Amino acid sequence: MKKILIIEDEPEMQRNLATILRLERFEPVTAANGEQGLKLARDQAPDLVLCDVMMPGISGYDVLKALHQDPAGRQIPFIFLTAKGERNDVRDGMNLGADDYLTKPVDKADLLRAIRARLNRLEHLGRGEFKPNFDSPDPLLALGLTRRVAEVLLWVAQGKTNADIASILGISESTVKKHLLEIFARLGVETRSAATLRALEILGGPAACKADSPA
Repeated sequence: MKKILIIEDEPEMQRNLATILRLERFEPVTAANGEQGLKLARDQAPDLVLCDVMMPGISGYDVLKALHQDPAGRQIPFIFLTAKGERNDVRDGMNLGADDYLTKPVDKADLLRAIRARLNRLEHLGRGEFKPNFDSPDPLLALGLTRRVAEVLLWVAQGKTNADIASILGISESTVKKHLLEIFARLGVETRSAATLRALEILGGPAACKADSPA
């Protein structure tokens, strides 16, 4: 049973999340603030962390920064929960190294999809299977894309919607659509799925692995 740490200062939201996870046969562990959550993350080694962004005391950003200072903590998938849904909040969280974000109130299907996607990816990595490197869009430049367009493709390859990508990159959805059309034309494909497969070929290849290697 996978252990999910919920760091959420709103009691009702915390209870709702824990109930959903319990019914889906996860083991929820709850913390009412960042300090408690950070301690539980270090003591109990959860399989994934769901963390509110804005909390009194230590914020969700601070929790993520602290976990990433520890090699073991850096490996735990981390999903932000944000009530704001503002572009800067989303972008700042992703830039810090969060794996995903969900806007409150959280839709059950979106919650479970995000959790299972991150846990499945972690499981594949643990078995030494295909390892696309999503740390940088640089390998995608080999496709003849500009860096900004490559950034869009990087997030498309991770299953993000146009709205998600717009929030993460701080651009409009119309600009994302424009870049996506450019990606289709450059790659000679007609769908997001085809573009994703092409991107994954690059991100899982030697160039991406080299980019991920220490200097």
